[in-house]
Amino acid sequence: MDVQKILSAVACVLVFTACSKKSSNSVFSDSTALDSAACMGQAIKSKFIVQWEDGRFTVESGTDAESFKKEFIEPQLESIRRVEFDRRIQIESTKEYASSSVSDTWGLSMIKANSAYTQGVYGQGIKVAVVDAYVDVTHPQLAGRIAVNTGEIPNNGIDDDKNGIVDDYYGASFVSVPSSTTTPSPHGSHVAGIIAADSNFGPVSGVAPRAQIIPAQFIANDGGGSLGDAILALQYAASRGAKIINASWGGAPCVASLKNAFQVLESQGILVVVAAGNDARDIDVYPEFPASFDLSNQITVAASSVSDFMTSWSNSGFEFVHVAAPGEHILSTIPGNSSTYMDGTSMAAPFVSGTAALLWSYKPNATAKQIKAAIEQSVDVTSGHEFKVKTRGRINIQKALQVLGQLVP
Repeated sequence: MDVQKILSAVACVLVFTACSKKSSNSVFSDSTALDSAACMGQAIKSKFIVQWEDGRFTVESGTDAESFKKEFIEPQLESIRRVEFDRRIQIESTKEYASSSVSDTWGLSMIKANSAYTQGVYGQGIKVAVVDAYVDVTHPQLAGRIAVNTGEIPNNGIDDDKNGIVDDYYGASFVSVPSSTTTPSPHGSHVAGIIAADSNFGPVSGVAPRAQIIPAQFIANDGGGSLGDAILALQYAASRGAKIINASWGGAPCVASLKNAFQVLESQGILVVVAAGNDARDIDVYPEFPASFDLSNQITVAASSVSDFMTSWSNSGFEFVHVAAPGEHILSTIPGNSSTYMDGTSMAAPFVSGTAALLWSYKPNATAKQIKAAIEQSVDVTSGHEFKVKTRGRINIQKALQVLGQLVP
């Protein structure tokens, strides 16, 4: 072998992407075993989730898979890591009712939230993204808690900060799936209120009432959405400086791109709090995503009842579900300057997101892993009340602050 051939071989090893055997078929993932017939049934055949080599995600349109490979993938092959069909997902419904016989703040009392407030810790300085349905940014209890994008001028039809999104002053919407109703879903506003509602302007008390909310909508008014829209919303939340992302949704059986997106958030040090689901099943045995992802930056949350037991409908799992939190008879904000009660792990997750905001406000230099460790190591485990979760317990803010103080002096 002459010197030129040796140099070429070395260059191929060092710059492996330039000499790889990548093809449009190899980066298009839908021929893999991960994608079942059920997944293909949910595929949006004209939309494609693209993960680029630099870690970014985009959602692109095409006529069909073969033409997309030829016209989009092949000319940019070396810049593309993975492509798959976008998918329709339907968010689980939560139980809603107008009145409750229990205290409106029973959840806050149960997790000892006041122990943070007496120390002047209210979640100040911490941004929590609500990747969910519509958040009513005009609601009196939420309006002052929205993290405004100061690089943007509202409602001028211009992308002032050049981030690719027009008029995202109060957050952004990534909904591309048509909705069967024009009535806003209450889900996103309810989640946001549990995290940070300001009790000075109404009946709802948020766990971290001075945290800031970043609305990132991908769920349409009827509860439908797409995997690609969810990924774009997650990516946006990270770009806006969210320390915590609340994901009170599930129902994504085709998870390659979604897990990749979660792993990017993991590398960015962002804590992701996920609802376990409301199907009364063990997700260690019957996985649900994103709840069953096993990532170091993720906390999956089951729902505890007023009597401090696991609710009958909450998903569980000793491996993939980490903690329990209040998820029954939860009062929070809904669109139109109103409030209502809901049940669901969708309500339990934001209790943990609010708790994480309090902890990060208490120790701003903490890492996502330290915040997670403090929450997990401080749960209340009561004999006869053990939860079917990894820690066996329900969150306790008072103890979590003490644990975090030891982890981060």
